[in-house]
Amino acid sequence: MKLWIVVVLAAFAAGASAQSCSCETMKWATCDGTPCECKITLESKVHQTLDCNKLVPKCFLMKAEMYRAKNNLGTRTLGGKPVEEAFVDNDGIYDPDCENDGKFKAKQCNNTEECWCVNSAGVRRTDKGDKNLKCEKLVETYWVRLQLTHKPVKGEVDVKTLKTAIGDAINKRYKNFNKDFVDNVEYDPKARMIVVDVKKPKGERQTDLANMAYYMEKDVKVLPLFKNQDKFEPTVGSEKLEMDSILVYYVDEEAPTFTMKNLSGGIIAVIVVVVLAVVAGLLVLFFARKRSQRYNKAQQREMEAM
Repeated sequence: MKLWIVVVLAAFAAGASAQSCSCETMKWATCDGTPCECKITLESKVHQTLDCNKLVPKCFLMKAEMYRAKNNLGTRTLGGKPVEEAFVDNDGIYDPDCENDGKFKAKQCNNTEECWCVNSAGVRRTDKGDKNLKCEKLVETYWVRLQLTHKPVKGEVDVKTLKTAIGDAINKRYKNFNKDFVDNVEYDPKARMIVVDVKKPKGERQTDLANMAYYMEKDVKVLPLFKNQDKFEPTVGSEKLEMDSILVYYVDEEAPTFTMKNLSGGIIAVIVVVVLAVVAGLLVLFFARKRSQRYNKAQQREMEAM
C-alpha cells in the first residue's frame, strides 16, 4: 500500500513538473527536463537553447519563423519620420545569419548571391550588392518610433496620463523593459494615433530596442509570441486601448547609406520626367529671350536709319 502511494505521488509530481516546464516568452519553444530547459528550432536539426526570463533575440525569432513557414507549421493567423535618417523595414522577414548570442551578423544574404548590410534590428540600411559587399560593423539602433492606432473607445483618452500608461504597459509586457527609455508620447484623438519615441543613450549596449519593438509588432499585427496570448493594451484611466495597427521607424547611431539604386522603377521614372520637364522649360525660356534680343536689335537699327 505504501509503495502504491509513493508511485502515485511520484507520477503526480512528474506531471506537475512537466506542466510548469514551459517558456513564457516563446510559445513555439519545446521544454523538458529537470531543471527545465527550453529550445526553439531554427533550422532542421538546429535547436537553440533559450533564456525564458528574457525576450528571445529577434534574429532567432526570424529564423524560427522562416523554418516554420518552410515546413508549413504556421507562424500567424488571419506619424511620420522622427528624423530624416529614420527608415522602416520595407523588406520584411528573411532567413538571417545570427551570432551565437542572437545578434544579427552585419552582412546578410538570405541564402542567395545578393547581400546587404543591416542594423542591430536586422533591418537593411544599405543598397543590395553581391557577396563581395563589405559591412564593417553592426550599427546600433538607439531610437525607435512606434506609430500606433487604437480601436474606438467609449470615453476620451486622458492625454495627461498617457505617457505613464504607455511606459508602465511596455515595462510590464516586455520583461521589465526600462520605461525611462519612453522619451516622448504624442496623441492625435481624431486619428486615434499614438506616437511613442523610445530612445536609449548612444553607446548603450545592454538594451535591445529591436526585441521589444518586434514583440510589440507581433502583439498588434498578428498573434503574440508569448505563451500568454494577452496583447499590448495600455490602460489609460478607465479606458483600455486595444491597438489596431503599428508602424516602426528605426534611427541608427549612424545614418543609412541608401542611394538611387534603392528607388523603385516607378519613382525613378517620375524623377526623370520632372527633370526633363524642367530642362525643357529652361530651353524654351532661353530661346524666347534670344529671340526677344534679336527683335530689339533690329528695331534699334531701323530707328538709327530714320
